[in-house]
Amino acid sequence: MLAHRGERILAFMVASAIGLSVLSFLAVIIATAAGVTDFDGGVWPVLIVLPAVGLPLGLVLMIALIVVSGIRRSRDARDASQ
Repeated sequence: MLAHRGERILAFMVASAIGLSVLSFLAVIIATAAGVTDFDGGVWPVLIVLPAVGLPLGLVLMIALIVVSGIRRSRDARDASQ
């Protein structure tokens, strides 16, 4: 069970990075539709930049999760065959 802890942490990191990016993207779309034109102040600069950072980070974390999971599965299969 402890061996899967790193995978679980990576999975939650992927979900949070991509989820926050999608939510901030939707917030900007909804704000634009609602008539907001001044995105220079407040929290808007963070919401505009977050998808540009979060989505690539989520992709890198997803690749890391696939690699870690593959390594664990190959070790489990090798141990089970012995």
